[in-house]
Amino acid sequence: MEEKLLIAKEIISKYGQKHLLQKYNELSKNDKNKLLDEILTMNFNQIEELYKSTKTKPNFENDRLEPIKHITKSELSKEQLEEYTNLGENVIKQGKLAVVTMAGGQGTRLGHAGPKGTYDLGLPSHKSIFEILCDHLKLAREKYNVDIPWYLMTSDENNEETVKFFENNNYFGYPKSAVYFFKQGKLPMLDTKGKILLDEKGMIKQAADGHGGIFEAMRKNAIIYNMKEKGIEWVFIGGVDNVLVKMVDPILTGLVIKEQNLVAGKSIVKACPEEKVGVFCKRNNRPSVIEYTEISKELSEALDENSELLYGESHILCNQFNISLLEKISENKLPYHVAFKKAKYLDENGNIVEPTQPNAYKFEAFIFDAFSLAENMSILRVKREEEFAPVKNATGVDSAETARELYKAYHHIN
Repeated sequence: MEEKLLIAKEIISKYGQKHLLQKYNELSKNDKNKLLDEILTMNFNQIEELYKSTKTKPNFENDRLEPIKHITKSELSKEQLEEYTNLGENVIKQGKLAVVTMAGGQGTRLGHAGPKGTYDLGLPSHKSIFEILCDHLKLAREKYNVDIPWYLMTSDENNEETVKFFENNNYFGYPKSAVYFFKQGKLPMLDTKGKILLDEKGMIKQAADGHGGIFEAMRKNAIIYNMKEKGIEWVFIGGVDNVLVKMVDPILTGLVIKEQNLVAGKSIVKACPEEKVGVFCKRNNRPSVIEYTEISKELSEALDENSELLYGESHILCNQFNISLLEKISENKLPYHVAFKKAKYLDENGNIVEPTQPNAYKFEAFIFDAFSLAENMSILRVKREEEFAPVKNATGVDSAETARELYKAYHHIN
């Protein structure tokens, strides 16, 4: 350990991060080891580049933006529905579809102490979000007579508790052999001078690297390799907090196969120009998403010839990838987006500081930045009340209450 300590000291001295060992002597043996390992494996050149990125704002002025074609599910003819369904069901029955749920978050905003997926939605059955998602897989299992592999991306923070929750609930009656857990990546948080923050214990303060980090996490944890071994060809990736998500959807699968694309996404009509959602588009002739923070008022209000919003296809984090594209994405570095947040930290005098204003940079990759690695993508417009009931807030819009009512209405529960 002495040798590791010497090397770590040399590295942090070189990069002006000497404070990282400030509480080293007070740490337990395990934490000392962990801290040294983090320093020795950290890409400090990347940290410096990330800090530089906080000084520039994204510029899309030279990008050519245009609407992207979509198919509206409710307008499909009987023949089209039949064709897409048959194509998709063929893939599912042959065991060529897998499902990934991004479940690294905590239920803090819901007033819930624990992983968000363990949250009780307040239904008469008292089912957790995880069980609600699992119900969908169990129905598919009955219908297609196949165990669809379910991969859950957790985080350092909630992995142990998530696995324990599944075990304590006997995997909700789904085969344990078809469920896999892997952890999301993290990046250090930086202060406004580019110094890496320490947490209250004196360990490096890190934050999840965004939903776009899933591709790298799948590669590092050999998930893509595992899928290829099983003969998986299509992978649905969705978030844990949508209780109406259709993870096994033969129509979406059939559509992307029919259109000969390698990626598909579901959209819902934007409720109004001001709704805080990203929208699908073509950027420089490649599929993309414009974040609500990036779109101009003029573009967000523009209408097409049918008086619908020109950029009205909301990205709802329901995407399906061909395994070949997933592999390609995982070998490419997606850009990181900067968020300025409030973060509790340990200052150079050993005091714990709880800021009242944003003080720290967090870096996140977005899943939709991967779309541009495909030439085109299939967009299936679905109905909000049938497929989108997010649980994000304690009250108000996209809250447990609104999700519960949508879920009950869809499943005809009194």
